[in-house]
Amino acid sequence: MLKGIPERIGSDLLKAMADMGHGDLLVIADDFYPAFSKSPDARVVQAKGNTAAQMLGAILTLLPIDTEYSDYPVEYMVPDIDSGDEMETNPVWDEIRDVMIKYDYEYSLGSLERSEFYGKARNAFVVVSTSEREPFGCIIIQKGVK
Repeated sequence: MLKGIPERIGSDLLKAMADMGHGDLLVIADDFYPAFSKSPDARVVQAKGNTAAQMLGAILTLLPIDTEYSDYPVEYMVPDIDSGDEMETNPVWDEIRDVMIKYDYEYSLGSLERSEFYGKARNAFVVVSTSEREPFGCIIIQKGVK
């Protein structure tokens, strides 16, 4: 047993985060995310029973984000502008913002359209598969050094 590790962080995720280097990407995936086709080279870690925001909070207790080299080291998925899916708000986006505010990262949060998100997520080092049921409940985190 280790002290200070959030209960939501299992040993596989802890190992994957420790193996990540500066600039590597971690995807927190909702229940709909096709991890093996969209992030084919990533380690896939199960975190079922957790929401995206819960996992974001647990991960931010341990993982530094890349605030020095990225304007938005944490980005969440939104619909493509030409998709016809007009979403002004989403409960999971509000929860993500709340977590970012709690960790004093509110200005480090951005959004990516679905197709851009999938393109960036192709290079993910690890995908954390949650039970998030809200649509567009996916997040990309870029690891920093501090």
